[in-house]
Amino acid sequence: MDKILLVIGMSIFGVLGTIHLIYTFFTEKFRPYDLSVEKAMKGACPKLTKETTMWRAWIGFNASHSLGAMLFAAVYIPMTISHFEIVKDSLWFSLLPVIAGVSYLILAKKYWFKIPFFGILISTICFVGAAVLINT
Repeated sequence: MDKILLVIGMSIFGVLGTIHLIYTFFTEKFRPYDLSVEKAMKGACPKLTKETTMWRAWIGFNASHSLGAMLFAAVYIPMTISHFEIVKDSLWFSLLPVIAGVSYLILAKKYWFKIPFFGILISTICFVGAAVLINT
């Protein structure tokens, strides 16, 4: 059951990350309703550097956020399926999904909206369940 919970939780993370990446590059879902905001973002640079615009940074942050969730799933799903002893024999690898899940859950609650929040909540519940089964 511990393996199944990890794979389910990671699959949700991977799917959410993939959908997010598709939305970032192939839809207009992350464009603001007020197009003057997009125009302002495309014309403004962060104080950090003039080598990018706020719009390009926005797209890059969304893409890297997606890739992070996808990479997390891409590492843990095969490791769980083929090399579960690595997860089972390591407190770190058994608890990392819980730590990441709770971190993403806090971000989702504070900054995002219902769909990612509930997807991450389900994932995190799976991660906690797996961690309890592995470590008890």
